[in-house]
Amino acid sequence: MKRVCLALALVASGPLTAQDISLVVDEAGSDITDVLEGASLIIAIDPETSPNPQDYVAAARADYRALLTALYSEGYYSGTVAIKVNGREAAGISPLDAPSQINTITIAVDKGPKFAFGQARVSPLPDDTQLPEGFATGEDARSDLIRQATRTGVTAWRAAGHAKADVAEQQIIARHTDQKIDADITLAPGPRLTFGRVTVSGNSAVRPTAITRIAGLPVGAIYSPEEIEKAAGRLRETGAFDSIALREADVIGANDTLPVDIQVVESLPRRFGFGLELSSVEGLKVSTYWMHRNFAGGAERLRVEAEVAGIGGGTGGIDYRIATSLTIPAIYGADTDLTLNAGISREDEPDYLIDKAEIEVVATRKLSDALTASLGLGLLTAREENDFGVREYTLFTLPLTATYDKRDDPTNAQKGYYIDLEATPFVSLDGGTNGGRLYADARYYKTFGEAERFGIAARGQVGSVIGSEISETPADFLFYSGGSGTVRGRGYKTLGVDTVTNGETTTTGGLSFIGAQLEARFGVTDSIGLVGFYDLGHVGETEVPGEVGTWHAGLGVGVRYNTGIGPIRLDVGTPANGDDAFSGVEVYIGIGQAF
Repeated sequence: MKRVCLALALVASGPLTAQDISLVVDEAGSDITDVLEGASLIIAIDPETSPNPQDYVAAARADYRALLTALYSEGYYSGTVAIKVNGREAAGISPLDAPSQINTITIAVDKGPKFAFGQARVSPLPDDTQLPEGFATGEDARSDLIRQATRTGVTAWRAAGHAKADVAEQQIIARHTDQKIDADITLAPGPRLTFGRVTVSGNSAVRPTAITRIAGLPVGAIYSPEEIEKAAGRLRETGAFDSIALREADVIGANDTLPVDIQVVESLPRRFGFGLELSSVEGLKVSTYWMHRNFAGGAERLRVEAEVAGIGGGTGGIDYRIATSLTIPAIYGADTDLTLNAGISREDEPDYLIDKAEIEVVATRKLSDALTASLGLGLLTAREENDFGVREYTLFTLPLTATYDKRDDPTNAQKGYYIDLEATPFVSLDGGTNGGRLYADARYYKTFGEAERFGIAARGQVGSVIGSEISETPADFLFYSGGSGTVRGRGYKTLGVDTVTNGETTTTGGLSFIGAQLEARFGVTDSIGLVGFYDLGHVGETEVPGEVGTWHAGLGVGVRYNTGIGPIRLDVGTPANGDDAFSGVEVYIGIGQAF
């Protein structure tokens, strides 16, 4: 026999007493001791909650069923369970007649022989349905396999459009002399249904027509659980609702249709927030936003934001930006949103000063759960000062983006990958040069070990400006390197391109860029993490990345403190190559991982 003892304390009406709770399993059953311990309600009682004797007696009476269920889950159908409280069988003790003091509780389990499947059948099934591995004649007859096989069959019929599929009959027979279990499950698929009338309930400020348009349930199409999930996801992404549930009607409608009721709880419409980021060189960046999540009654999202950067920094003057955006969901089909953007800004950098105003209309299409693409039309006008002089220009832009996001958490990714592609053709409306800006950003994340304390994060960036010379390209379209977004340990935008004109050297951004960032992340506790990083950047004089230009690198360490809104980040970096290698440090503080 195997004996497992757990020492607990019992607080009763009398004085505190020592108590033994013992789980005794036959020697051959030692392999399921952990399963039985996990299933026992008696063992689960926390003595710190000061349970009374009635609690233990009630748990003991319920443990017969709980432990037998645990035995069935492992394929043992002829086991026996005996539970004695102070030497008396718990089944004969009424919870209202519990002893005033409990000294011992003994749980004795004899698991008996393991049963195998004699017959294992679920029918009928849609074509190509794969039942769980192990649900077959001769395999261990674990009860959870019967449940899994049944759920698999019902789920398969629902996925095929039979929304009301259910179990019609089940025969589960234990043949104790043969130590076999015969499981015969008959399913009732019901008729194949199409989506019927869609109604809305629970709303007050958001129009029901807007809710149904955003949900995008395809009325008249064959029923699909996936479409139900997509509809709920679309509504959730608007941010206008605290909770969303799509309730399928209990009764099939006329002509084999399935009515659906969209039940929502609306969020408070207004929201605001702020952000802070500090760099020892770039200075302090302060940002804030105000948002209305149901601006015109159709779950439209109006956002106004402002940002001031470079406060106390050594990278030029102070930068300003104020912008607004209005997003209209489901403008052309449920998966296409329209966003109107407008903003004014000043960017005061060591190599240039730009005052800019721009407007943009962007259509964003969700092509899958991970893939999103957008197409926009934009107009910007700017006044720019740099070493080439002062110029004013107006550009028509056609921004294109595609984003594939398979990260587990956008603010603190531990697994997965992310790819962002951008192309911005621009046409001068005042006789200047035409061209295009291309940019790609790829990130990869992986953790190791059972505890997943150690992980790596890698990022690669590449960009190019085509069709335009450096002197004729908008300064903020050119590429620089240095700072928290490219190479930590190097000053913000310290790496560019030096051009000699009439004997004078002019520093500008480059026509191409290559960047790489690598982090090793280690979780010391659930809240605190350490990071080591190495960053690399190259700014090119030509539009071909890596062809002609200069490389620089930085390395350092960081600390992360996890919060409900993402990790607070502190990074300390230093130059890692060149004449100034290890000559100083840069400090970065912000919210969220560096990438």
